[in-house]
Amino acid sequence: MQLSQAFVKTAAGWLLGLMLAAAGAIVCINLVSSSVASPQQPVKEYLQALQDGDGEEALGLLRAKVPSANAAMLDGTALQTAASRMSDVKVGNPESRGSSRVSVPVDYTLDGSRLHTEFLMERTGTQWLFFAKWAFVPTTLPTIDVTVVNSSEATLNGVPVNMPNGRNTFAVFFPGKYEASLNGTYFEAPATSALVATRDGGQAPLNLQTRSTKAMNDAVAGKVREFLDTCAAQATEQQRLQPDCPFYHVSNARVVDGTIKWAITEYPKITIEPFGGKWVVAPLNGKATLTAREVNLFTGLVNDLNVEHDFSFTTQLDVSGDTVTVTPLLAF
Repeated sequence: MQLSQAFVKTAAGWLLGLMLAAAGAIVCINLVSSSVASPQQPVKEYLQALQDGDGEEALGLLRAKVPSANAAMLDGTALQTAASRMSDVKVGNPESRGSSRVSVPVDYTLDGSRLHTEFLMERTGTQWLFFAKWAFVPTTLPTIDVTVVNSSEATLNGVPVNMPNGRNTFAVFFPGKYEASLNGTYFEAPATSALVATRDGGQAPLNLQTRSTKAMNDAVAGKVREFLDTCAAQATEQQRLQPDCPFYHVSNARVVDGTIKWAITEYPKITIEPFGGKWVVAPLNGKATLTAREVNLFTGLVNDLNVEHDFSFTTQLDVSGDTVTVTPLLAF
């Protein structure tokens, strides 16, 4: 009788152990099924790779083909920057899309905008004998076009990029924000950006409207001022009413030698604009004052002359590296 009771207790212990083991296995299966073996898991890993700036990992997970485009945005700082504005990410439950395929919805905030992206996943087999294995349906990366006026370079997501003939096309991951700008010493362009939320892209090109910087305007203004001051000084030294300058004076009176003095009283305002693939300075307008003593040929009286003349001229602007050259174009 005692042996029978001991046997019953032992059997009960074994049975309880088997039940606990079975329950643990079921919990384990559910955990694995809802994480590693779920279609959401590759999506989460892909989004993490974007935020890590790991382009190789992201490309492998997405199973994407890289189009014929510049690849500067597909790794490192540029990629990490693209995903850095993404927050409040919510990966939803998969939705059936036919045989062995599901769509995994993702809602997130990107640079302040609430966006939605769906990733198409397919069942590619099993792992650990009976767990479904999921992967992205192969796709092609989207692209963004960038143009810049009168420049062969720009900055995209903080990375310097080449812009042959002022344009280029870049392959990009999604979702992400891509911001282009130009920050040169003499020329700049305000930043412009695009949010890429789908593999289809579809956003408008990033067009950089280049303009001259204050440093460029000041450099040109300084050279124009130097030219005009030198011209006025030489005209005074040579005692000429009609010097090789943008300004001149015509008179029927005889001017007393040694009394001619030219001075610039209003310097031109500088405006630099793109034209025909180059940079041009808009026509320059200013004022010059002539003082002298002149003799009236009819009366013989000597009068003081003080007259202000408007003048206008054009220039040729050349920029090579850090060197700015302004060449006055005068017609006589």
